[in-house]
Amino acid sequence: MPHGPPLKILILKPSSLGDVVQALPVLRLIKRQLPGSRIYWWIDTAISALLEDDPDLAGLVLFDRQRWRAPRHWDELWRSVRGLRAQRFDWVIDLQSLARSATMAWLANGGFTIGLEDGREGAPVFYDQSVRRPAPSTHAVDWYLQVLPALGIPVHRDFEWLPARPALAARLREVWRPEGARWIALQPGARWLNKRWPAEYFVELIRRLNMPATDWRFAILGGRDDAGLGAQISQADPRCCLDLTGKLSLPETVEWLRWSELLVTNDTGPMHLAAALGKPVVALFGPTDPRRTGPYGQIEHALQLPLPCAPCLKDVCRHQVPLECLRALSPAVVGERVRARLVSLPAPVPR
Repeated sequence: MPHGPPLKILILKPSSLGDVVQALPVLRLIKRQLPGSRIYWWIDTAISALLEDDPDLAGLVLFDRQRWRAPRHWDELWRSVRGLRAQRFDWVIDLQSLARSATMAWLANGGFTIGLEDGREGAPVFYDQSVRRPAPSTHAVDWYLQVLPALGIPVHRDFEWLPARPALAARLREVWRPEGARWIALQPGARWLNKRWPAEYFVELIRRLNMPATDWRFAILGGRDDAGLGAQISQADPRCCLDLTGKLSLPETVEWLRWSELLVTNDTGPMHLAAALGKPVVALFGPTDPRRTGPYGQIEHALQLPLPCAPCLKDVCRHQVPLECLRALSPAVVGERVRARLVSLPAPVPR
């Protein structure tokens, strides 16, 4: 597709956190190829902090899903639509590709609209061009990147997925003083309850890893809803556990993961943040498919038991042995994988 003058581009990927992280390479590569372009991102207010002040974005278009569900706020939604149309975007790229985002893409009335075709909700009827998933097991990152050749943008890996925020990191250091320790991050929460490895297993994992003569400390990550998990797990050994659940913003979580040497995690957003940062991950999978949504570039370190019901892709477990896919994944097995990854890490650089 010819480029000509600098382009104005809208990317629609409002949620969830992991999906937005996996879509960021599309932004990075467009900006790398078209440095003069002005790119905007349509994003849910709940996670918009991730992209605030992003060096490759001209601005954010906020989508307040919770607020706009109420009819009394639909006038705000319509004002947002009018604002998008007034921008006169050259390209509109829908990486959510559900009915809501596809409708918004169509209403934006851009010069060329492209999205994904996955057989859900009829979204492709709103596009000028749609991109099919190359294979059922194609990873989400690779599928999103498929839109770029249609736009004349080369696909490569020479980009920084999550640029550092030095000022934020400096403020965090003043508060938490992470220096002088080697950190393993733990992510015990997940939106689906049947994605959660049992909290007592995380407790046992800490006991197995916190052997004499080791200097590992454990940062327990999560939002306010995970505070109960954080309190339970941190009691495994309060001397070496730091419960950060509900205490960090989304950008601060990114910087904590940047400090950490490894993340043990359920299938949830911080897993994708760590993978984007190039941090070693040990991911615990039950009902979802790591080939499609596992830690990008580290799928071999996603642990999933070979049960006939997995992956079921359901948010409620109906197996005759409830949550067997995760409960049968023992702390001993996970501990061995974590230790193997830790042994392969380079010696720490003094900070």
